[in-house]
Amino acid sequence: MTNRQILQAMSGLMAGMFVAILAGTVVANALPTIIADLGASQSSYTWVVTAELLAMTATVPLWGKLSDLFDKKLLLQLSLGMFVVGSLLAGLSQGVELLIFSRVVQGIGAGGLTALAQVVMAAIIPPRRLGKYAGIFGAVFAIGTVAGPLVGGVLVDTSWLGWRWCFFIGVPFALLAIALLQRTLRLPAVARREVKIDFLGAFLIVAGVCALLIWVTLAGNEFDWASWQTAALTGAGALLLVAAVFVESRTAEPVIPLGIFRNRTVALTTVASLLVGVAMFGGTVFLSQYFQVSLGKSPTVAGLMSLPMIFGLLVSSTVAGQVISRTGVWKRYLVAGAVVMSVGLGLLSSIDADTSFTLLSVYMAVLGIGVGMLMQNLVLAAQNDVPAGELGAATSVLSFFRSMGGTIGTSVLGAILASRVAAEMTKGFDAAGIPAGGDGGESSVPDMSTLPEPVRNIVEHAYGVATADLFLVATPCALLALLTVVFIKEKPLKTTSGMERLAEESGTAKDTDKTVVGG
Repeated sequence: MTNRQILQAMSGLMAGMFVAILAGTVVANALPTIIADLGASQSSYTWVVTAELLAMTATVPLWGKLSDLFDKKLLLQLSLGMFVVGSLLAGLSQGVELLIFSRVVQGIGAGGLTALAQVVMAAIIPPRRLGKYAGIFGAVFAIGTVAGPLVGGVLVDTSWLGWRWCFFIGVPFALLAIALLQRTLRLPAVARREVKIDFLGAFLIVAGVCALLIWVTLAGNEFDWASWQTAALTGAGALLLVAAVFVESRTAEPVIPLGIFRNRTVALTTVASLLVGVAMFGGTVFLSQYFQVSLGKSPTVAGLMSLPMIFGLLVSSTVAGQVISRTGVWKRYLVAGAVVMSVGLGLLSSIDADTSFTLLSVYMAVLGIGVGMLMQNLVLAAQNDVPAGELGAATSVLSFFRSMGGTIGTSVLGAILASRVAAEMTKGFDAAGIPAGGDGGESSVPDMSTLPEPVRNIVEHAYGVATADLFLVATPCALLALLTVVFIKEKPLKTTSGMERLAEESGTAKDTDKTVVGG
């Protein structure tokens, strides 16, 4: 395919990815209003967020496996269709139960988009040329990440629109993506073959992962880390995943082919993706809260303040992708990205309530530059080193572990934040001779505009110190990611696309069969 044909085909993919990212970020600043309007509880607030993330993370491997068996274009359009249905249901919800269900449907669709967009890219673009196009996807990721909370805040604050448009706004983009994919994406027809879908393995994987993700999401908030709920969820999750490994090792068409982990590159990039998810998502998800509580900024301003990190990610992913495509050398950018990400997290561990925005911008830009060089190129390294028939499985496994790392990081670091904030506020209140509240500020985020000056200063300081501690805890994960990528062996980037390699592999297999028959 020419560059023009590839860009035309990618237009639908980029619109679809934008939709998936928007679904996860547009409700960030709107949720308090949504929950209040529906008369729901704090636990419902948690589930509106968790439902979409659980469904997306748990179904990514399934979509990846399906892409190795069925028409990728049809699967993409199906995932977009599910996203449209989920978005319409969410926007029309009159109760929190339907809203949570609709978020599950949205999450399943977003899981398909997350896995399939990268699979299709690998199918039509040779690894040697993939870097510069991956950079474009990095730009879409950055724009969707920063635009989502801003758009959500504007929609909620606009009286004639309201929070329901946070869900409706993604529908036109999804419909546009379906139309663009139909018009521009041309993939060779998948040869019909009798396949047996591993429904038991799929169920065991989804159930096991959901049990563990529900545990890390709710532990420390709904129940203690050391409790019977923890024992029940972790025990059930572990047993289900052990059973899944047993089933997957014996079925003809496993959802996650365990053999791909014998590939050193896939195994190491999977571990690195998990660690990047913990460090990057787990650390940065609380920056918006730091901007609003510790620095006293509005939701809209808080969204704008994250621009330096997004700009750093955008520039580094684009530039690194272009250079990789031109030179064919990629490992140095993985190592450099891990080093820079570690430095960025270390710098952010020094912030407090008095840190200037100029200094904060530099620290966030450094983190963004590191993540931009590392995150997308881990996928490139894995895709370059697996047979074409396993592109979907390898790509989805990396996306799955990165999402799971983000979920784990968000939950664990969130519990650390709550505990640290409570301790700092108690200490500050005692020093000032102010009676502390019943929960020490641990159960909810205070409304800063209603607090008297002495109390507000204590709260600002507590959140500043606690947020810095989160980045300090995330830094070792980044250093472990660095150690992991150092051991990845650099191999020349292939100059044929996934579809071309699949045709070559099929031809080789047929020739071998003929030789055997002839003999």
